Amino acid sequence: MIAVITGDIINSQHADTEVWITRLKNLLEKWGSAPQTWEIYRGDEFQFKCNIDEVFWRFLAIKSLIKSQENLDVRIAIGIGEENFSSDKITESNGSAYVHSGRLLNDLKNDGHTVSVKTSNDSVDRDLNILLKWSSKDFDNWTMATAEIIHEMIMNEEITQEDLAKKFAISQSSVSQRLKRANYDLIVETNQYFRKKIAEL
Repeated sequence: MIAVITGDIINSQHADTEVWITRLKNLLEKWGSAPQTWEIYRGDEFQFKCNIDEVFWRFLAIKSLIKSQENLDVRIAIGIGEENFSSDKITESNGSAYVHSGRLLNDLKNDGHTVSVKTSNDSVDRDLNILLKWSSKDFDNWTMATAEIIHEMIMNEEITQEDLAKKFAISQSSVSQRLKRANYDLIVETNQYFRKKIAEL
């Protein structure tokens, strides 16, 4: 089984495309090569595949990267399932993970949510999607400053609050306050729960 993320940038027409697309490409390149592992297409849509136990953390890395730019957000559909055919281009690969993810993104555009997951198990889907609906109320309201801090924490789990304070030229107490406001400890617990549920499939 693999995880496939299909996403699109919300409000992309109101932002400097060169800035967000360069940052997104740089992030995705850290996880694999284009166009086999990831691809950006139709201007503001993208697809990316990864291991199932990494997918929640990868989703949050993308979310926090995009939210750290003014007026931008991202809609993300997580499909988990099989990969029956692996092409040189991810957008030509096939299997239930791709089908789940692609269809789910269309559903998200209609229902107004920004993240959802689809597996072959309705019970797991129900549990995880309730969790995602609650948690995304926080994620969707991250300020740019909070998103920057979260992104650094996700991309470098060894980083200290002192390191973050130096990087952003703020006090350590400000870093601590931002992490508390973002419920970072709860985000870590949610990642662990997500991985546990996915492992049951």
